[in-house]
Amino acid sequence: MSKSPLASVKERFESKEKLVAAVEKLATKDLWVDRVSSGKGLAKISNAKLLRLHTLLTQAKEGFGTRDKLVASIVELAKRAKDSGYAARVGEYPLPRLLDLHRALSRSSKRAAATKAPKASAPKTKKSAAAPKAEKAPAAKAEKAKASYATVAGWASVITLFSPSSRTLSLRFPSESSVS
Repeated sequence: MSKSPLASVKERFESKEKLVAAVEKLATKDLWVDRVSSGKGLAKISNAKLLRLHTLLTQAKEGFGTRDKLVASIVELAKRAKDSGYAARVGEYPLPRLLDLHRALSRSSKRAAATKAPKASAPKTKKSAAAPKAEKAPAAKAEKAKASYATVAGWASVITLFSPSSRTLSLRFPSESSVS
């Protein structure tokens, strides 16, 4: 069972005041866009939110150093380095959203690189080995289609508009003898 936020605060920081001081120390103008109410301050925020904020601030500080470097990394991952409007809009996002966006863009770029890499490094012999299988599949589908036409009795005319293999649809009309 996970610990309560209060237990985590007491274990890691001994008191909420020390946690608030640690968050305020990390929340410099280099990383933090100050949107906290001046009347309430960080002391009125819940322990869970303060713990998450402290974790995110330390990740950003260790990984990027400043907010501008984080925004530059996001713009580069999004492949929009020349788009100054995009960079300005992303620069206004709060830090947690920036970190989530960076994480999502880095995952998608890794996936894109992983899908491109096997195609480029695949040997040509495997492609030729896969070709006979591709040739066998349409023949097997055609045999199944013929068998399905043969098993249906009493159908006189067939209009072919679509089938799965050739993307045509087949409409069957009953013969006059089967209707009566």
